[in-house]
Amino acid sequence: MTGFGVGRIDGLSALLVPAIVAGAAVGCLLGAMGIARAHPLTPVSLQQLIDTTESGGTLTLPPAFYVGPAVVRRPMRIVAAPGAILDGRGDGTVLTIEADDVAVSGLLIRNSGDRNDGIDAGLRLAGRRAVIEDNSFEDCLYGIRLEQADDNIVRRNRIGSKDLPEARRGDAVRVWYSTGNLFEANEITGVRDGFGMQAVGNRLVANTVRDSRYGVQLLYGNANEIAGNRLLDNAVGIMAIASDDLLVTRNAIRSGRDVAGQAIILKDSSRALVADNDLFANAVAIYLDAAPVDADNPNRFRANRFTFNGTSVLLHADLTGNLFEDNVFRGNHAEVVVDGGGSALRNRWRGNDWDAFDGFDRDGDGIGDTAFEVWSWADRLWMDLPAAQLFRASPSLVLIDVVDRLASLTEPRLLLRDDAPRVPDRIETPALVR
Repeated sequence: MTGFGVGRIDGLSALLVPAIVAGAAVGCLLGAMGIARAHPLTPVSLQQLIDTTESGGTLTLPPAFYVGPAVVRRPMRIVAAPGAILDGRGDGTVLTIEADDVAVSGLLIRNSGDRNDGIDAGLRLAGRRAVIEDNSFEDCLYGIRLEQADDNIVRRNRIGSKDLPEARRGDAVRVWYSTGNLFEANEITGVRDGFGMQAVGNRLVANTVRDSRYGVQLLYGNANEIAGNRLLDNAVGIMAIASDDLLVTRNAIRSGRDVAGQAIILKDSSRALVADNDLFANAVAIYLDAAPVDADNPNRFRANRFTFNGTSVLLHADLTGNLFEDNVFRGNHAEVVVDGGGSALRNRWRGNDWDAFDGFDRDGDGIGDTAFEVWSWADRLWMDLPAAQLFRASPSLVLIDVVDRLASLTEPRLLLRDDAPRVPDRIETPALVR
């Protein structure tokens, strides 16, 4: 029967598919299509099923054990029922999509090759307008890799990697020279990097990345949007190198896996808007290195909540061109640190809510009557002497600081000045997203 492939059963599908509750039924269905009857554990070639599905058709996979590698070269939908497993047999990439307008959903994809030089992955996407959703990736070096693939949707997938040392694992989602893609509500755990992107103009929305090296790593990744994600217990939440015009909003970032955990790193990057994020329990919340590249292209940090971080803002040098407005600072050990001396005075600080501010608001306008200032007294000795970090907040350093302030033994350095600090009790701090 011409065109009678899996998923083209037409009226019979409504009766047969719900009835497939045991492996024996799989063999009957495949036999009806002219394919050899299969024992429930007998491997079935997915490539053979793809080749018998007409262009634009639907390939429905009942519960069975399918094997790859397989390649899709024409438009189609692949819809897998629970219990459908695609195994790559440890050889290269399990499933490759080279056509436009392909959809893959509900499939458990596992056991790719383990070669980083070959970028062995669960799924390689090189087409346009694909929808990859509700799949699981297990024991795959890389999860999903996009290469010159535009305008696709990658949504609600669950992605891990192989049981290897972290540096030898692959990325959950690797994106190369691809634009206009939406990555939404994916669950990622225990990979090298959640998103490794050398691409522009993509959206990362409502994803969760846990227990990995970088939640998101961008290289030459201009104009990407990172919104509403949960980046938890990674070494670094977001690392952006030479990536301009980023929009980073409404993310919850806790990079407390080790003592050097950092929430957001911007290096050689300009014109970023970092707004309305929860940055909590990080060693460093914001780290800036040559960012922005010049003061005419400032980065803006607005309405973020810095809570219980070791350092709220760390500048690699005496940088200029960053704007910090309307942020909330609560329970942080240090508001700002500047490596190698210098200060943060060449950046704009205005309208922030500092829990360390001890001034008054006599006219009741919500703005302090005096400026909020941060000085480098003896309690900041650890900034200039890295070996002294062991004694941060220790009684001995506190005592030295008290004596220094009373006796003026050293000349303090002004690090930060906010001319219009918000009065703390006039700001409502939303609950953190845990």
